[in-house]
Amino acid sequence: MTRLVLHGAQLGCSHGSAPSPLAVAPGRLADAGLRALATVTDHAPALNLAPFGLCNSPANPAVAAATAAAQGALTPQPCTPQTPAPWSQPEGGVTVDGVAALHDGATCACAWGGRIDVRSAPDGPSLRG
Repeated sequence: MTRLVLHGAQLGCSHGSAPSPLAVAPGRLADAGLRALATVTDHAPALNLAPFGLCNSPANPAVAAATAAAQGALTPQPCTPQTPAPWSQPEGGVTVDGVAALHDGATCACAWGGRIDVRSAPDGPSLRG
């Protein structure tokens, strides 16, 4: 069952070492618990996406520099998500003010090659499909 994603859902990155919570502005309340509903436009680093621990992507300039300094041994560095494009997910479903609501099957691409996804969103409303 596909679920809508709310503020605080746990996200993960394929190149990160730790999950992090999604932050959503409080303007789109989804339930009586007063949790905000995420949309595909909630992808801004620092505002919506916190770092995912250490990044191990060689495409990340900090990782590449540290790896070169370590004579080629992969040297993870602090994550700095770079997500220039909105979340990607199938068309259709729920919209909020004309913008697609985020659901737990969505992914977001990081410029350093990582794929960000929703790891847990157990409390979000479900979509009927």
